[in-house]
Amino acid sequence: MESQSIRIAIVSDTHSYIDPRILDLVSTCHATIHAGDIGSSDVLESLKLRSDLVFAVAGNNDDEFKWQPSEVEVLNSLLDRQTIVLSGGNISVEHGHTVRDTRRYHEVLRKRYPDSRAVVYGHTHVRVVDQSETPWVLNPGAAGRNRTRGGPSCLILETERQNWSVTEHCFQSG
Repeated sequence: MESQSIRIAIVSDTHSYIDPRILDLVSTCHATIHAGDIGSSDVLESLKLRSDLVFAVAGNNDDEFKWQPSEVEVLNSLLDRQTIVLSGGNISVEHGHTVRDTRRYHEVLRKRYPDSRAVVYGHTHVRVVDQSETPWVLNPGAAGRNRTRGGPSCLILETERQNWSVTEHCFQSG
C-alpha cells in the first residue's frame, strides 16, 4: 500500500457489533485495521462497505465456536499477525492476547516488531496511544458494546512519508 497521504481507521474488540458512529469515521478513511475479536463476518462486511481496504487479524474470541458455521471460511482466512507496508514505515498488527507479561505489554510488542513504525493491538479494551518511542504502540479500545470503558472508541492514523499523527475518538455509551 503506497501513497503520499493515507488516513487509516483503527478498531478492535467489536465482538459482533460495531458502533455506527465509528462506521461513520471509517467512511472518511482510505483503509481500516481491525485488531481482532471481530466476532462475525458482518462486522468485516460493514467495514468493507465504508473503506477501500480492510486489514484484520484474529483475536482470542475469533474461533469457530463463537462464529456462525456459515462464516468459518472468513474466520479461517484471518491471520494472527499482519504487517502493512507503507511508504513512511510499517504497521504491525496483532490482537495482543499472546503477550504474557502484561506489565511490560509495550516493551514486548516493541521487541516483536522492531522494524515497524507502529504496532497496533487490541484485547485489553483500553485505548492507548504510546508515542514515547518507536515503534509507537496503539490500542484503539473497544469499538462495539462490550467493556467499552465509557463508550466505543477508535483511532485515526494519518500517514505521510515523514509525518504520522494519531487522533483518538471516543463516543458516549448508548
